[in-house]
Amino acid sequence: MNHEFKSLEIGHKDLFRRYLAEDPPQISELTFTNLFIWKHCYHPVWLERDDCLLIILRPEKTAPFGLQPVGTGDKKNALDALCSELRDISDEVRLCRVSEDFVNRRLDPDQYFYQLDRNNSDYVYKSNDLIELSGRRYHSKKNHLNTFIKNYKYEYLTLDGELVGHFLDMQEEWCRIRDCLQTPDLLMEDYAIKTALTYFDELEYKGAAIRIGSSIEAFSLGEQLNSDTAVIHIEKANPDIQGLYSVINNLFARNTWSRLEYINREQDLGIEGLRKAKESYYPCHMVNKYIVFPR
Repeated sequence: MNHEFKSLEIGHKDLFRRYLAEDPPQISELTFTNLFIWKHCYHPVWLERDDCLLIILRPEKTAPFGLQPVGTGDKKNALDALCSELRDISDEVRLCRVSEDFVNRRLDPDQYFYQLDRNNSDYVYKSNDLIELSGRRYHSKKNHLNTFIKNYKYEYLTLDGELVGHFLDMQEEWCRIRDCLQTPDLLMEDYAIKTALTYFDELEYKGAAIRIGSSIEAFSLGEQLNSDTAVIHIEKANPDIQGLYSVINNLFARNTWSRLEYINREQDLGIEGLRKAKESYYPCHMVNKYIVFPR
């Protein structure tokens, strides 16, 4: 691999955000926060080329892959350079999580082919739908919300430096209930959440929680993805409290993201229960993602 590639560090935040502000993403992966909090899992490296960021993710148990180049420079040259770098480190050259817009606008079909990656495509909702829960299709969600409000005395809290420790306590309890130590995916997610909370001041995302009595029982973390869309990276709730996921979803949207038109709630990873839950909120559209291969 080119010696100019650098491992992602917190000090690279401003550079990444400058590129992403100039070339706003549609896919949930392309935020500095997301890349940074999952770095233990994907080991991202990057360099600047042709006024673009080239990013390679290196999961431990699968072949490395590139993300679509980010920036206002020559995307064709950047894409070719990225594939060349991947050839140096892997027998399987591919880009993953590539947006439909990039596929349609940037790929030369004589040089690249692609396939839909449904399991990693993002669910996008109208913010107002998640806030108002209007109409018959949201009837059960509205009932969950109203039942919770009727039966529990709770506080809605906005994450700040003083609350970080309480969020960490809730995550520890959630992992105890779900036995994260015995489930590799949950253990990796636990690490990502702890990284996000540890670097709360530096990453500058938004967070909110539901407190019942003296305990944080649900929390959510998200940030603005582009000019009209927020992305929710993390959402956790005590599974023993009925309707709590509906409540944190609704209140975080209402109190933090109502000025934006859309909320991206990321992918379902092909997990049947997660797909059913995301579909139950009736997305207004999907951000389709693709796997891209050079010919």
